[in-house]
Amino acid sequence: MWKRANPNPCRAEEPDCVVRAIAIATGQEWDDVHYALCEMSRSYCTMPSVNWLWGLYLEQNGFAKHMVREPVTVQEFSKEIRDGSCVACTGTHAVAIRNGNYLDAWDSGDEMVSFYYWRRK
Repeated sequence: MWKRANPNPCRAEEPDCVVRAIAIATGQEWDDVHYALCEMSRSYCTMPSVNWLWGLYLEQNGFAKHMVREPVTVQEFSKEIRDGSCVACTGTHAVAIRNGNYLDAWDSGDEMVSFYYWRRK
């Protein structure tokens, strides 16, 4: 089930889905996640939203990468994550899932989780 969540301190619904999803999944503040990803991106000379970079950040914060068996909607996939939290990737969007619910600034339930997700170990 969708639960509205937007930890962005300005409540902006800009393309900050990576920062937003990671903040929700880890329980960290949006500012802290944004700062850390920007610092990492400067170190690696890339952008904070690059998949492998934020994946590395999640790995450093106790998450493991898993492949999706077959494409499934965010709404359906969230039902599989009944305990704990994860960040699911649709290819164009990142969304936090926690305890059977997907938490996002907008209802992204029809988006397809078609590649991978990161789940806390």
